[in-house]
Amino acid sequence: MSDLKLAAEVRSEFGKGAARRARRNEQIPAVIYGHGAEPMHILLPAKATTLALRTSNALLTLDVEGEQHLALAKDIQRDPILQIVEHVDLLTVRKGEKVHVDVNVHVEGEVAPGAVLELEEYTVAVEADATALPESVTVNVEGRQVGEHIYARDLELPQGTTLVIEADALIAAISAPTVAEETEGAEGAAAEAAAPAESAE
Repeated sequence: MSDLKLAAEVRSEFGKGAARRARRNEQIPAVIYGHGAEPMHILLPAKATTLALRTSNALLTLDVEGEQHLALAKDIQRDPILQIVEHVDLLTVRKGEKVHVDVNVHVEGEVAPGAVLELEEYTVAVEADATALPESVTVNVEGRQVGEHIYARDLELPQGTTLVIEADALIAAISAPTVAEETEGAEGAAAEAAAPAESAE
């Protein structure tokens, strides 16, 4: 994962009023903490930061008035209605340091005909180098039959990444379709059969 560079400035004003002024100036209040250092309160550029945070577990290189910091976003506060980023908690990290993060479970393949995939966990906790964090882990369900289960040990992990959760944690189950799903499928097939065929020119 390539790191994303953001220019930041030290924050000198605090409180709700100061936060509102910062957001009007297209800046996002944030705090950097970790490694026993005193928390550093900063302001980040709103547009660039919002774009950077779209990437899961993005590694950020922060230039705070000439001083470089590597950091991961640990908590992102958003407006519940507008969904704009209002505040970010950033954990400072070092190259070569192992960190725990939650990553998305990416499904590949199709289960066997007549089977339904039920994903139990959409994210899993892993440990990886802070500068090489995966965006996701993959599970292949190709041809899986009704009654089969997929566990954490079945996930395909990128090199250098290890599971934090138990290896026998259930990730997904392959089940038979419910009555409602079978009915929808039958209705869809009936509709297709009833549709008039297009006449050939």
